[in-house]
Amino acid sequence: MTAQLIPETQSLQHTEREALKQTFDKDGFFVIKNVVSPAKLAELHRSLDTEFQKGKASGALFNGGGMMSGHLNCFPGEGARLIYETLCARGIIDLIKELHPQANQMPNVGCNYNLPHSVPQHYHTDRDFTRDFMICNIAVVDTVIENGAMEIIPGTHKEYYKYWQFVTKGITRNSMRLPMKQGDVVVRTSNVWHRGMPNLTSVPRPMLAFTWEDGGSTQPDPFAVEEGKITFRPNWFRPTRLGRIREQLFVKVPLSYSGYRFATSLYSKKGY
Repeated sequence: MTAQLIPETQSLQHTEREALKQTFDKDGFFVIKNVVSPAKLAELHRSLDTEFQKGKASGALFNGGGMMSGHLNCFPGEGARLIYETLCARGIIDLIKELHPQANQMPNVGCNYNLPHSVPQHYHTDRDFTRDFMICNIAVVDTVIENGAMEIIPGTHKEYYKYWQFVTKGITRNSMRLPMKQGDVVVRTSNVWHRGMPNLTSVPRPMLAFTWEDGGSTQPDPFAVEEGKITFRPNWFRPTRLGRIREQLFVKVPLSYSGYRFATSLYSKKGY
């Protein structure tokens, strides 16, 4: 996997686009460095941190829903619009649509919020193999090993695996971490296996996500949902009594969830 570096105000050139397309075909993802200026991301970072601390202090945040495992979803609000417009100007959104013509609408707008003391996620893809979609992540801050840089397995998008096959074939031996500087972009398919990793620092680590499930957002303006306000949402686990029990079990005995996935994949078509 190689990363492209383009000047901050320049759009992708033909040769760069072709190189990125080849990398995507081989690995299932590619990284472009220095896409969004830190100045454009700094205000969004401050806003996310302010809203999270406000919700935490007031008790408005849900109980469970990723709070125990340390991985939350988030709608980043109107402040993410400028980032999307930058990707459009740089030609990255056009490239995503070229790679996946079904991505013909504006994206769903989200953010992964990796909390301090989070735990490793299990390896997964983001949806059924035959219902793949495009994902574009933008590093709101420097994303390094210490604050939970993603672990990803290049080339795993090429073949459908049930979870038991993924485990028994030893596919994780090819995994790699994916550090990113503030403003770097990774474009990936939902079919590439990956997982969120622990944030060993004392501050949350946000990562923007534009996604094109089923072609993209059904909203007239995906940046205006929730009245354009930052909103934190559950991740894997529901904020219910049963969801909290499952999340506690996942945190305390992670092998139990692996065993459940393994057993289920023996008779289920679900591969992720």
